[in-house]
This record gives sequence, structure tokens and C-alpha cells, in this order.
Amino acid sequence: MKALVTGGAGFIGSHIVDRLLDDGHEVTVFDDFSTGKNENLPDHDRLVVIEGDIRDYDALLNNMVGVEHVFHQAAIASVPKTIDDPIGSNAVNYQGTLHVLEAARNSGVQKVVFASSAAVYGDEPTLPKVETMLPVTLSPYAVDKLASEHACRIYHQLYGLETVCLRYFNVFGPRQDPSSPYSGVISIFADRLDQGLTPTVYGDGEQTRDYIFVSDVVEANMKAIANSAATGEVFNIATGNKTTLNQLLKTMCDLKGVDVAADYQQMRQGDIKDSYANVDKAAALLEWKADIELNQGLQNLFQQ
Repeated sequence: MKALVTGGAGFIGSHIVDRLLDDGHEVTVFDDFSTGKNENLPDHDRLVVIEGDIRDYDALLNNMVGVEHVFHQAAIASVPKTIDDPIGSNAVNYQGTLHVLEAARNSGVQKVVFASSAAVYGDEPTLPKVETMLPVTLSPYAVDKLASEHACRIYHQLYGLETVCLRYFNVFGPRQDPSSPYSGVISIFADRLDQGLTPTVYGDGEQTRDYIFVSDVVEANMKAIANSAATGEVFNIATGNKTTLNQLLKTMCDLKGVDVAADYQQMRQGDIKDSYANVDKAAALLEWKADIELNQGLQNLFQQ
């Protein structure tokens, strides 16, 4: 198989690249390196790295020649940044997705797997989150992800391009940069604890999240390619378990053998109060479920 990974030098994208190479495939990484890093990528004879921007349709089209599958991971992933610059973010997060889909359609790509987000659910109060519920978006980031899902559906229905949308919940693991505004709370907490600094919690810490280890997310991407029943569908990619920020911080302190209290600040605009997933659909159609529990994932991360 020949695959292209947009955002392939980033946190999740680089893990997908590793898995594809390990499975014997040829891989092209397409990344503008605004947040991705060369050091996330191996030196490999089946890996081609292209510095390119998904806002550049011609560059995408030129680099999809002969590609069978596209893993579209590139995005501006910072909710606050999309709130500050909704037009610029839309150019990457929605129009960039259109460029990927159109280039894939015109290049004969078989399937596109799109990295969506649990952010599309917003503060819709029903828990757990299930794919059939009506989204209540709270940020431009979430709007762009939801619009991109619709674009994937339309490209499948109108043009026959196979698409799968994966709604990632809170992904964590190695290579998540704690200094980046895009980074997840686990890498930020871990960095603060390692430096003996006080972690900041926005809100009262009782907000819930569904934390999933990056290797399980990679496996979901592989299943999306392998299973024809997944085509045209949207899936929650999560564990189905909820953890409060306070519980998370206590668990991390226990694993690291430290006792640190949080610095509680006002909840940020666009943040979601509660979020955890129903994962029955992924189990049924993707034939996938998360294997790594939070404690094991944290131990894996701390051992890196």
C-alpha cells in the first residue's frame, strides 16, 4: 500500500507513519512543520517527507499520484487559536480538508480517513456521547471539524470516494509537546510535575474527559482502512470511560510519587464541561476497541 499522511510529522500523525512503515507500506508525509517536527519521523527508505501546506491544492494533488489511502491528520488543533482567528483557522481546518478530498478524488485515491474530534458534540448534555446525537458546537474549531465530516460524507455519496471520520476524544502519549498550545492536558500536567511546578486547572476540576492512548488511535485508523463496513461512517474513538481532571491529576501525582495541588483558574471560553463516549458503533463496524486503560497509558508515557 502507498499512503499519504497529512500532518504526519505531528503527534498522532507520526505514530500513524511508524505503524504504516512497520507494516511494510510506502509512506508520504505532507506537513508544513508549523507544529510537526522532523525528529518525530524516522530515517527510512520507504518514507518520503514533503514540506507542504494543505491550503495549497496543487501541491496536494501533485503528491497524491499513486497514493491509495490518505490519513488526514493536519489541522490547527488549538481551540483558543480558532476563536482568535476563525477565518484563518477555517482556511486550514475546513477548506484544507476540501483540498485533501478533491485532490484524493482527482488522484484515484481509494479511501480517506479524516481525524475529526469529540469537540463537535459541544455541551450537548446527553452522556455518553453517541454518534447519532445532534452536535452543539462551541468553537470555530468544532464547526470546522463538523463541516469537514459533512464534506467527507458528500464526497462519498456524490463521487464515490471512500471516507471514514474518526472523532478523537482526548488522545495522549509520547511526542505530545507540552510547550505547544495544541497540546493535551496530560502532557502539560506531566511537564509541570517534572519541573516541580503547580499545574493549572481551568474550572473546578470536576469536568470529565475520555482519555485514549495514541497507539489505540493508530489502530483505529488501520481498522478504518481495512473494514469496508466503516466506509461513509463516523466513529467515536475513545475508551468509553470518564475521568475528572482532579482524578487525573491525583493519578499522575501517585504514579510520579509527588503531592501537588492544582492552581484553579476560571474556565476558558469554548471549553466543554463533560465528555465521554459511547463506543458501541466502533466495536460493531470498525471491529475496534481501546486496549490500554488510563493508568497503563500513563505508565507507558512516563517510561519514555
